[in-house]
Amino acid sequence: MNLREHFGDIDIYLFDQLLKGRITPGMAVLDAGCGGGRNLVYFLRNNFEVFAVDTNLQAVQQVAQLASSLAPQLPAANFLMAEIAGMPFSDGKFDLVISSAVLHFARDRRHFDRMLDEMWRVLKPGGMLFARLASSIGIEALIRPVGNGWFSLPDGSERFLVDETMLETSAERLGARRLEPLKTTNVENLRCMTTWVLEKLG
Repeated sequence: MNLREHFGDIDIYLFDQLLKGRITPGMAVLDAGCGGGRNLVYFLRNNFEVFAVDTNLQAVQQVAQLASSLAPQLPAANFLMAEIAGMPFSDGKFDLVISSAVLHFARDRRHFDRMLDEMWRVLKPGGMLFARLASSIGIEALIRPVGNGWFSLPDGSERFLVDETMLETSAERLGARRLEPLKTTNVENLRCMTTWVLEKLG
């Protein structure tokens, strides 16, 4: 089996968390905004209790099909269409919640906080939230506000953007411990993506 087969197109910073031993087989994992499941191949292959939600039915069906092939023991009900701001899971269900390229589609700051709070609610004490999201860090002078926390980026896209202060105050509000320093990838000053990794205390 080659690496691509084993890990799929996993986010390199999520792979980093695997290498650091923070994610181990048997954990309950939620991909909140799963898309086509690019981050789930490894988890499906290695006896994780995988769940996924997305607002796009086609994406959910694609992930369910992937799961039926790689982890047929998992119930189809683990993969469902749902809003991240209101997920049908009990409190403290998951050891790991993944939010990859999702939070920058928040409609505004209130919606961002609702999605964040909901992901935090379903996370177990001691669990980890792994988030990758667009940010203004490093390109502050190159972006243009368009309203409700959204900005026009040099690459021509529009996103809801966070900055370092917003991430810090959000972590403080949650009572979270940051497991990693903020790591921001700057793509030729066209856009920036920040990795935000938090542990739920308590």
